[in-house]
Amino acid sequence: MGLRIATNIASESVQQNLKKVSNSADQSLSKLSSGKRIVKSADDAAGLAIAKNLEAQTRGLRQAARNANNGISLVQTAEGGLNESTQIMTRLRELTIQASSDTVGETERGFLNKEYQQLLSEADRIAQSTTFNGTFLINGEGQGEMEFQVGAYGGDMNRISFDSSETNASIDNLGVSGTTIETKDDARSAIENIDGAIEKVNGYRATLGSVQSRLQSTVSNLEIQAVNQEAARSTIEDVDVAYESSKLAANNIVKQAGISTLSQANGIPNSALRLLG
Repeated sequence: MGLRIATNIASESVQQNLKKVSNSADQSLSKLSSGKRIVKSADDAAGLAIAKNLEAQTRGLRQAARNANNGISLVQTAEGGLNESTQIMTRLRELTIQASSDTVGETERGFLNKEYQQLLSEADRIAQSTTFNGTFLINGEGQGEMEFQVGAYGGDMNRISFDSSETNASIDNLGVSGTTIETKDDARSAIENIDGAIEKVNGYRATLGSVQSRLQSTVSNLEIQAVNQEAARSTIEDVDVAYESSKLAANNIVKQAGISTLSQANGIPNSALRLLG
């Protein structure tokens, strides 16, 4: 290449290459500082669109999992009330059996009946006061069909439901309201009522248990889906730190070499002038 004074082709070429290397280094710094491989849409327009769709799906899945967990909490609240009802009915049955025997006198039977009536009142109180976020759960006065959105999309397949109005543990519905064990005959008659009440409560608990089991399985599935979606998004959008750090180091070396070369290229016109002198 000839020596020229007016135009320094070598310097311009070095400057152009140095600019490219500097831009590449700046991009690596931007990616490393943000933690993202795609900082702006120009970096990978298609990848950015896919990543944002995956992010939206992941957030939807996580919210659906929270919905399902809230549903589990609701069912557990109802189950807690029914469990207490079961315990009370079991004790009531013990009292009826005890009061049915002639080994108990009228005075003792009267004491047993006092406990019996108190427990009946407590069973009804529990049924009338077991709520979740203001909704009655086990007195038959719930909002009816309760639906839990457990998917990231619409449609019936992404909802789990049960009818809370079908769960009624009030003593009227259980058939034990008005029962007494004041006499031996009353006690023997009450046994059948108590057995029927226990059977009903067990049926309610079985229904709630199946709903809870389904919700728990749904939560596990949603969490797995969310993790997989997040991993896919991360692969597309997040920076590979090792690769980008290596690329930055290489660009910095080339940049330093370019600066040194530029200094030499800028001295070419002076060399030409010395020849003229």
